[in-house]
Amino acid sequence: MKEVLFKIKRQNSPQEEPYWEEFKVPYRPNMNVVSALMAIQKHPINAKGEVTTPVVWESNCLEEVCGACSMVINGKARQSCSALIDSLTQPITLEPLNNFPVVRDLMVDREALFDALKKVKAWIEIDGTQDLGPAPRQAANVQAITYDLSRCMTCGVCAHACPNYNSKSKFIGPAAVSQVRLFNLNPLGQMNKEERLEALMDEGGVAECGNSQNCVKACPKGIPLTKSLAEMKKDVTLLALKNIFRK
Repeated sequence: MKEVLFKIKRQNSPQEEPYWEEFKVPYRPNMNVVSALMAIQKHPINAKGEVTTPVVWESNCLEEVCGACSMVINGKARQSCSALIDSLTQPITLEPLNNFPVVRDLMVDREALFDALKKVKAWIEIDGTQDLGPAPRQAANVQAITYDLSRCMTCGVCAHACPNYNSKSKFIGPAAVSQVRLFNLNPLGQMNKEERLEALMDEGGVAECGNSQNCVKACPKGIPLTKSLAEMKKDVTLLALKNIFRK
């Protein structure tokens, strides 16, 4: 029977050192990385024939929508649900995203991504107690922009690719900056526009972007992150000038 060889970077806990372990998984047509990890989970025996612990990873939707199954596959950060075995060279190496704390094996703590969304108020403040009637109309070109921006799944791939996003930096990352642009373009979201821009003016805000443009190349959804970063830098500058004349 044809087998697929995996080389997986493992770590038993955040305090322990990582190590590599190899596994052989029976090949099936059209299998993806997640299905291979499920096979290892069911029969946790490594390539040496030794019984070991099941590999820990995270997944949810299996449709490249939730972003939970992101990991580094053959050196590239991507979603394991859409990574087909037939398109990968062997041995297939699996590693956790390196700009986030490792929980165990391939599972990382992405809490910082969601904290960044809280910081920039990435939501529309509507209490839902009244009938607001039809939503304000948007121009077709604005709808096209917001649709692209709304496809963000907080997967962390852009943060993994960003040289300014790491444990030594407070940069909130390109995803959160792009979400500020999304909600500031929303007619109802504009009531909190300046609050979001003020958050981008704080430490770790948009000024921390070094314009490496790695994020837009890595984004699995093709979101125009560098355009968002440029637009938010411009809006932050205009607000800073506006604040000077308010004094």
